Amino acid sequence: MDELALPQPVLHPRYGRLHFAAMGASDLDAVVRIEEAVYSHPWTRGNFQDSLYSGYQAQTLRDGHGELLGYFLVMLAVDEAHLLNISVAALHQHQGLGRLLLDQATAMARQRHMRTMLLEVRESNLHAAKVYRQYGFSEIGRRKNYYPAANQTREGAIVMSLPL
Repeated sequence: MDELALPQPVLHPRYGRLHFAAMGASDLDAVVRIEEAVYSHPWTRGNFQDSLYSGYQAQTLRDGHGELLGYFLVMLAVDEAHLLNISVAALHQHQGLGRLLLDQATAMARQRHMRTMLLEVRESNLHAAKVYRQYGFSEIGRRKNYYPAANQTREGAIVMSLPL
């Protein structure tokens, strides 16, 4: 995997200087802690390891003290970027960090000459779907029984697309 051009530190009104970096194996303990805290059916450590091993683009966002605030993973295929996972630590949500992560993910995809970014979001995750719509994503379809849900059931996904 070649290195992405990472932006200069971002200044945030609450957190000061924020830094993006390529996600590596040494980040996985902190990444999994966030994942388990914010999702009912989180990715496993193995999911993250497999994604890194497969060469998916993965970045972390940390504050000036090194605290992990969020991360994203993107799979690139031909001219399409697929946003597989984007997360902000529970204590730091609703501060604009998700937007910064989306900005970085889309900038990375444009840098790699991708034409479209796709993602899936749980049908019940109305807040995330609203954020994606405000960002410019539009619904292009639904996937029935896509996500695991409570009591051995499944939940549908909204498929969204953003032209780059």
